[in-house]
Amino acid sequence: MTQITHHIPDDILDAWRAGALSHPYAVVVAAHLSLCDECRAAVETADMIGGALLDGLEGQALDAGARQRMMDALDTPAPPPVRGSGVFPAPVVAALGGQPPQWRMLGGGIRQQILSADREGALRLLYIPPGRAVPEHGHRGLELTLVLQGSFSDSEGAFLRGDVETAHDSIDHQPVAGPGAPCICLAATDAPLRFHALLPRLLQPIFRI
Repeated sequence: MTQITHHIPDDILDAWRAGALSHPYAVVVAAHLSLCDECRAAVETADMIGGALLDGLEGQALDAGARQRMMDALDTPAPPPVRGSGVFPAPVVAALGGQPPQWRMLGGGIRQQILSADREGALRLLYIPPGRAVPEHGHRGLELTLVLQGSFSDSEGAFLRGDVETAHDSIDHQPVAGPGAPCICLAATDAPLRFHALLPRLLQPIFRI
């Protein structure tokens, strides 16, 4: 099993536990947790501590409406669990709607599929052939990139399956896919990237990057 060395920062894990992350980031965190024993254990430990603290609080009676809503929710059958498929963990399979990726060419063999895009941000899959580089870019916000297959490296280090790169607006980089299998990544952003070269900037509105 691949040793994961780049994890989700604690503040983002806390926001995920609180349900405070936007959809793109929440999917990346959930996918990482499905691959990373260390982060999953940290979340479970925090949940246990939170549960113990709640047990120490004095209970309050529910009003009749709240009690009925709770009972109705308990009576609602849970949907069947989504299972992972190949290199794609269950949260990614769910984001794909259970279908294989529908890749769109970006140039140089690099492909993408946009899984969601709205005012909260964008979630996309990227396919980068071995040895290929993504155009050099910076950020106007936060980018979380999870490696699902293969690897990439940039100024921040080397990233393998399960690793997450956390890139803020202070980081400029040019990820290059490693040798072997093509690099497949799941990336979440909350703002368009800042490309340095003219051609990527011109194509940016078309490819919605």
